Amino acid sequence: MDVTIIGTGNMARGIGTRLATAGARLQILGRNADEARTLANELSGKAAAGQVTAGQLDADPVAGDVVVLALPYDAAVEVAKRLADQLANRIVVDITNPVNFATFDGLVVPPDSSAAQELAKLLPGATVVKAFNTTFAGTLTSGEVNGQPLDVFIATDSPEAAKAIASLVEQAGMRPIEIGPLRRARELEAMGYVHMLAQDPAGTGFGSALKLYS
Repeated sequence: MDVTIIGTGNMARGIGTRLATAGARLQILGRNADEARTLANELSGKAAAGQVTAGQLDADPVAGDVVVLALPYDAAVEVAKRLADQLANRIVVDITNPVNFATFDGLVVPPDSSAAQELAKLLPGATVVKAFNTTFAGTLTSGEVNGQPLDVFIATDSPEAAKAIASLVEQAGMRPIEIGPLRRARELEAMGYVHMLAQDPAGTGFGSALKLYS
């Protein structure tokens, strides 16, 4: 599957690592072309030759059938507004937790909505999927915590998109958990926020994972 990751930060690196080892063809797009190339070169060491390419956002076309917005919420909104036409007919994965980082006191989206739903309004031609917002970048690099594969929670209104992302997650060595329609992203974002809040009290240093056991 062809996947475009927009962003060059830690989450782009973590998700890119998992997808590169799964054999996905990756395109890394960033505002800074040098940073995109640096990350693409790093990920190329984990993938087959020629499987990872780089480009500059707004200058190079989006290549992937699946597009991961590996960006903070405000930046994802900006990109969605600019690239709405280009992202039509693609699966767009929103990984954000729309936390008020100025105060770290709650989420910045309306109480009856979510980051994923707000992005979906800006991308009427795309299929938006919520995923990866409860996984931290460092744990994605290894794909596990304490020998247990990461759980990746998925919410979307499209069963076909859910299956496509679940397949990618599974190929990348993690466990996909489909939890329902896109409106469930509100609960996922609350989970992600609580997971972040727990790091200092638990002393886990963003190395923990939310895991379902049976």
